[in-house]
Amino acid sequence: MGRPTKYKPEYAEQGKKLCLLGVKDTQIATFLEVDVATINRWKIAHPEFCESLQEGKEQADAKVAESLYHRALGCQHEDVHISNYQGKITTTPITKHYPPDTTAAIFWLKNRQTKNWSDRKSPEEGIQVIVQRDSVRIQKREDTLTINHEKVIEHES
Repeated sequence: MGRPTKYKPEYAEQGKKLCLLGVKDTQIATFLEVDVATINRWKIAHPEFCESLQEGKEQADAKVAESLYHRALGCQHEDVHISNYQGKITTTPITKHYPPDTTAAIFWLKNRQTKNWSDRKSPEEGIQVIVQRDSVRIQKREDTLTINHEKVIEHES
């Protein structure tokens, strides 16, 4: 019989709140004064703990994604301008405008539409490169070109 678990049901809610703040499992382990391996065992033994952490992480990630999205498009929000003129304090409602952020837009598109926005150049569509032990085969539609490594090595000498 092993030693009793340190797990408490309230850890599920505490873990979720920590995940909403963006902490990692290692930081949760430190907060709960256990090893990260214990956190992983608790995820298996206590499904409510695992689900709670996952929910907190998903909500935190969604908030960040939403912020990045708004940053990429540009946004506006209501605010109040407070000024002091000759000892008289005035408040004026204003709308603050933030222009679109090019870096945020590129980041968003590279991650959401990698086919269209990737920096990596993929081979021409319809071409397949097959590497085998002793040859490289480049295939386009019906045509096939086979290059043997031995012949390539002979030409390099």
